[in-house]
Amino acid sequence: MQQWLIHLAGSHTYLIYALIVALACAEGPILSMIFGVLLRLGYFSFIPVYAALMLGDLIGDVIWYFIGYRYGHAFIARFGKYWNISEEGVEKVTKLFHKHKHSILFISKITNGFGFALVTLMTAGMIKIPFWRYMTINLVGQFAWSGILLGVGYFFREAYTEVNDWFGRISLGILFLIVIFALNGYKKYLKARAEKMTV
Repeated sequence: MQQWLIHLAGSHTYLIYALIVALACAEGPILSMIFGVLLRLGYFSFIPVYAALMLGDLIGDVIWYFIGYRYGHAFIARFGKYWNISEEGVEKVTKLFHKHKHSILFISKITNGFGFALVTLMTAGMIKIPFWRYMTINLVGQFAWSGILLGVGYFFREAYTEVNDWFGRISLGILFLIVIFALNGYKKYLKARAEKMTV
């Protein structure tokens, strides 16, 4: 994937950034880390990549808000199972919104939703959070989240290239996996706490 993106970027600059926006709508976090690596290798400019990743992710946020605002329960009944969105999940997130107001949007954005990412965005539309407030909170959270993910890819690649032997690189890779598993475990812990808070 990386080689294809690099080749495309060399001959179609504007097209590659439009593609980043489109892909970020669906899978922003993984794409951000990939481009963190590519930024470290010098294939792209930081500000356009950062802006494109943020724009794509925020467009996705707008789409889910609109679906919740306009279609809500009808969408869940028909398509919810395909997106892991249920009435129970909406009820839990709604309770969190009532207890913690709009801070749940920001926390959800910078932690990839505690496992409730899509249902959080959709519920915000269903309970009619003012759109300008919704976008302001998500914009601030997205600015931090995209920067963190780009940084992960950038500095992991930098550390990898500075290690000369394969044993060191394998050790670094194992450390990276341990960090990922630790973050995933912490995410599950936060999700469990969030569920308890709704009881």
